[in-house]
Amino acid sequence: MIPLPLARIAEITSGALTGMADPRAVVRGPVVIDSRAVEPGSLFVAIKGARVDGHDYAAQAIRAGAVAVLATRPVEGPAVIVPDAAAALAELATAQAAALSGVTVIGVTGSAGKTSTKDLLARLTARVGPTIAPVGSFNNELGHPLTVLRADLDTRFMVLELAARNIGHIKDLTRIAPPQIGVVLNVGTAHLGVFGGKEAIAKAKGELVEALPRTGVAVLNADDPLVRGMASRTDARVTFFGRGESASIRAEGVTVDARGRASFTLRTPSGSAPVSLQLYGEHAVDNALAAAAAGYELGLPVATIAAELSQATPVSRWRMEVTDRADGVTVVNDAYNANPDSMRAAFAAFETLGRGRRRFAVIAALRELGEEGPALNAELGRLAGGSGLAGLIVAGPDAGPVLEGARAAAAQAQAAAQAALDAQAAAHAAAGVPQAPVPHQDPPQGWHGPSPDQGWHGPAQDQGWHGPSQDQGWHEPSPEQGAPQGWQAPPAGGPVPGHPPVGGPPMGAAPFGGAPAGPHRGGPVAGAPPGGGAAYPAQAMRIVHVPDAEAAAAELAGWLRPGDAVLVKGPRAMGLERTAELVLGGAAQ
Repeated sequence: MIPLPLARIAEITSGALTGMADPRAVVRGPVVIDSRAVEPGSLFVAIKGARVDGHDYAAQAIRAGAVAVLATRPVEGPAVIVPDAAAALAELATAQAAALSGVTVIGVTGSAGKTSTKDLLARLTARVGPTIAPVGSFNNELGHPLTVLRADLDTRFMVLELAARNIGHIKDLTRIAPPQIGVVLNVGTAHLGVFGGKEAIAKAKGELVEALPRTGVAVLNADDPLVRGMASRTDARVTFFGRGESASIRAEGVTVDARGRASFTLRTPSGSAPVSLQLYGEHAVDNALAAAAAGYELGLPVATIAAELSQATPVSRWRMEVTDRADGVTVVNDAYNANPDSMRAAFAAFETLGRGRRRFAVIAALRELGEEGPALNAELGRLAGGSGLAGLIVAGPDAGPVLEGARAAAAQAQAAAQAALDAQAAAHAAAGVPQAPVPHQDPPQGWHGPSPDQGWHGPAQDQGWHGPSQDQGWHEPSPEQGAPQGWQAPPAGGPVPGHPPVGGPPMGAAPFGGAPAGPHRGGPVAGAPPGGGAAYPAQAMRIVHVPDAEAAAAELAGWLRPGDAVLVKGPRAMGLERTAELVLGGAAQ
């Protein structure tokens, strides 16, 4: 921040100095609301919350080096006493922003993707000059002014994230640091119950473009009708981003690799360049386009924008963090927050990333959806239940609609899979394909075939030898002859070669749950035994309800096998990042 004496801080906030505060003592920053973040020269703002009162930590802050405390009542040590600490914090940030005439302020809002877009855009602006951006999601009436107060006389750009919990919130935030560029990503269903409808959400998000000056730029998503309609609400110049021809900044030829990372051609009015994102999920394309459009308006060359987007890695935690354990289990930690739109995006990305593997998910009921909450949570359950998972864990309270939707969709998917198995068996029989000889034992529940080598095979890498011998039965090949065509060897220490394992495959293996996690990973899964025998039953998805994040991790520990994949996603209040951290073998941060 710009250094300020306590006398000037008291003047800006209409406060009174107490506790033997020296009017000439200078606050050099940072300004903080967490006493643990105090450094020598700090100003500690004592906020009274629902569970914690910052005034109780004032003395600790002074001992740690704070120059003074901005408080609403006298405390032990120097203080500036104000009627409302949060309002005083905003006043202080407003005065600081006004003193930084050489700073370009860029505001980003939307129902989903704000933080990721902010991180990408801050990377682009850093190529031009010193940039200040929020840590994580500092985007409300406290986080926003705290971010602004980090700027100093060297700052060239402030990339600010603006959230709204009601009409008027974004308007208030734009008064603190008036933006020159406003980016609106989308209008979704986050906080639907608070606003009462998507039109009200659009009204709130559009307050950002209404705050732009005539000389500013509104960067709008052409693919979202409610965002596109905001063009009429601003006097600023408008530029559109998206995937259609009407967008001046657009993505062409989008492809997604096996890990769910998108590549595309970035097309602009002055040329194009290839982009290969390291961020996970195709929805990251839209965030990248928004950042690219704002960067283009700042005069960055297209090649530079594309290169920076291609090199960007996740900055803010718990947003599509993808980590591989030593045993090959992949954990997708997208647990920072959730709404119906981000849930759909996460499951779409997970389907790609987990293709050819047993997949599991941990979710929780969505919140702040108002009267539509039960219906939207049932829809979430149907999304999860019909996504081909081997197992689903629903954590926390209000899980009834999610569980009901998931069980209904899973039953429907199982019935469809069984019908496909039976149809193929009937087709084999009608074609007169000879019945296969009975193996040494029937394949246990969950085994399926034929594989590309026409033999039955198990759904995990540790299930032993599999494949047909010359007489179509299960046998161990003799050392002299070697393994006949199609046989696969088990790893060291595996089960008895030559026979399907007694007791069946790992829980959750299912023909509709992805290709088996074994040597035939990614190969076709058919339903009838070679030779036209009867189809075996399709395995049902396992669905359970647990009370909290720790219980979800404990449940997963008994499910996971090497090579599996796990998605963890839920509303912020559930703290499901704890589940992901425990599955990865560590403690939540």
